[in-house]
Amino acid sequence: MTTLYSGEKEAQNVTLIECGAKVIAVRDLEKNGYAAIQLEIEKTKKKKANREFRTENSELKKGDVIGADIFAVGDIVQVSGITKAKGFQGVVKRHGFKGSPKTHGHKHDLRAPGAIGAGYPEHVIKGKRMAGRMGGTRSTSQNLKVVFIDKEKNVLAVKGAVPGVVGRIIEIHSK
Repeated sequence: MTTLYSGEKEAQNVTLIECGAKVIAVRDLEKNGYAAIQLEIEKTKKKKANREFRTENSELKKGDVIGADIFAVGDIVQVSGITKAKGFQGVVKRHGFKGSPKTHGHKHDLRAPGAIGAGYPEHVIKGKRMAGRMGGTRSTSQNLKVVFIDKEKNVLAVKGAVPGVVGRIIEIHSK
């Protein structure tokens, strides 16, 4: 993320996204039974990732390059990706539990969840909020505005934050 300043001297927090994918295969209804395009995305200098996206009708051909030039300043987009993984976390961080007081007989249970069971049905109810793995799930940020496009460097700037960490592949959908 970075800060861009508009013409009215207004600071905008934006996320810079490097765009660029090459069409490596086109699936059609007659041959494959479904319509889709398969994209090759350069993750790093040595690794590449392939993704397939279903389409209804596409004019793209094998070898075409999709870049930042398909967007325009002012477009509203949604960005999907995998969120940051935070590992195993307790209930205070994972669910926002308050915890126990420090004093008055509470020696070692400051960040403990408290009672988790019930008198009846005498087992822990399914779906009970407890400690566990946090993050690393698919998330979508909606209604993000495109504020800047650099067509030469294939860079797109959207206002706001997007899910994931630096270097992770994300999907940008226009509305």
